[in-house]
Amino acid sequence: MGAIPTHIPTHILYLHGFRSSPLSTKAQMVGRWLAEHRPEIHFWCPQLPPSPREAMQRVFEGIAGWPHGTMAVMGSSLGGFYAGVVAERIGCPAVVLNPAVDPARDLAHHIGAQTTWQKPEEHFYFRAEYVDELRAMTPPALTRPERYAAVIAKGDELLDWREMTTRHAGAHTLLLEDSDHALSDFDQQLPFVLRFLHLIP
Repeated sequence: MGAIPTHIPTHILYLHGFRSSPLSTKAQMVGRWLAEHRPEIHFWCPQLPPSPREAMQRVFEGIAGWPHGTMAVMGSSLGGFYAGVVAERIGCPAVVLNPAVDPARDLAHHIGAQTTWQKPEEHFYFRAEYVDELRAMTPPALTRPERYAAVIAKGDELLDWREMTTRHAGAHTLLLEDSDHALSDFDQQLPFVLRFLHLIP
């Protein structure tokens, strides 16, 4: 089910990463571009709770009334993993930015008290059962990799670029020779994302 986008999406969902928020630089950049150039597109970047099960429940409740045939999902890091969960379930195009491939494995080392990047004064607790929730929702494979666009940085200091590219073999991939996990130069990769979504020529 689903295919690469062939038209401009009417709705775009953006999912932030672990310890991040809707205030993330990339989410803000996408939101500003859409507000300026495509204000008719509905853009939603929800604050996701620490529990993966609750996060996905909030997302699917939020997009229940969206036209699945004309929506797209974007996500960074853990949000890229979540974007894959959404895309595999409803069959929409997905843009993943340095996506987590095995967050259950990776985040098992981060159980305990955490703070958010954008607001260090905000605390949350990442529980051991959240790892099991991640493991339970992990798609076995991408059924239609051609409906994905992936931006992957070899300079990612947290995730292995080889693992990301293997997971997204067959996707429309922009492989960066350096950059970093946060894609601090995302303004340079934004045109690749916009072209995949048919938002620019």
